[in-house]
Amino acid sequence: MSSVSNRRSVMTLFTLPDCADCHRVRIVLAEKDITVDIIEIDPDNKPEDLAELNPYNTAPTLIDRDLVLYDARVIMEYLDERFPHPPLMPVDPVTRAHSRLALYRIEKDWYSLLRDMDSDDQAKADEARRILRSGVLSAVDVFSIKPYFLSSEFSLVDCTIAPVLWRLPKYGIDLPATDVKPLMRYMDRVFSREMFQFSLTEAEKAIRP
Repeated sequence: MSSVSNRRSVMTLFTLPDCADCHRVRIVLAEKDITVDIIEIDPDNKPEDLAELNPYNTAPTLIDRDLVLYDARVIMEYLDERFPHPPLMPVDPVTRAHSRLALYRIEKDWYSLLRDMDSDDQAKADEARRILRSGVLSAVDVFSIKPYFLSSEFSLVDCTIAPVLWRLPKYGIDLPATDVKPLMRYMDRVFSREMFQFSLTEAEKAIRP
């Protein structure tokens, strides 16, 4: 494994064209303006390098010289510590802990549903779609508290929320025309960020043409 990674002198990210976990890593890379070789892979024809580097043969996978990481949150936190400016996590340990708890809940409550919606089991996908829509709507008031998710500054939590909200049309999840203004303002604020737009693949751009 080290022999493969040592051949790469520039940081490399293996990513899928339409994957929320990959997307949130790409947002972090863009926000921090990190020089990286992004390799967009075919999920049905993955490169041999990936299997050598990552025992799970999954994306995202990040290679930074002799370091190989293959969990989205681990990658994001590593990048935030390795490239501290601009910071995407609070310095205060209590606030940082709250942010990590928010990340955990989003992954557990929302990201797991994305996987279910991609399932061939239609009943399972429909139920996941219903639960996600309900979960997003129940969080509307939270988005009115601060410009970003419970924060005045853009953070790893926003990097994680944004790919889910961007994909709502893909999964046929519509939002009501009324009573969601704080959420719509949040989405506009995040989606209009230059680095968010830069992070999108062609497949992701097609979700909201």
